[in-house]
Amino acid sequence: MRKQLEEATFADLDAMMAAYAAAAVTIACEVFRQRLDYNSDSMVAFEAVLSELSEKTELDYDFEVKLWGSYLGEVLRRRYAGGWEMTQYPGGVAAVPAVEVRGSRLFPLMKVYRRITMGDSESIAAFFDMVTERLGRPAQVN
Repeated sequence: MRKQLEEATFADLDAMMAAYAAAAVTIACEVFRQRLDYNSDSMVAFEAVLSELSEKTELDYDFEVKLWGSYLGEVLRRRYAGGWEMTQYPGGVAAVPAVEVRGSRLFPLMKVYRRITMGDSESIAAFFDMVTERLGRPAQVN
């Protein structure tokens, strides 16, 4: 699956992030035995996956962060009817994928990186609660 993703040509950033997120759903089920469904309820299962990843000593951080950060970003993008964009991370030098929602930029890949490298203190649940508090109610889906 990794090779397919890395060799694929995507129409745009949205398509690439959606493809990585879909792969994360499949890998979560097949490798980690966790069900991810793009809903806020799946954050417990998502946290379990990241917890297990944080215990591994050898990871390809670029791939893992893109894979799992795409999933977190897709959950937020769908929940708040946002969009993906490439933008500079505050204090950073390179553009990274971010989710733009109601004038706010969220950096799910950076959050996943911090969760994997720093452990439980970078709780995804706490992040999700903070985002919900700041952004309010999810967008209405028709």
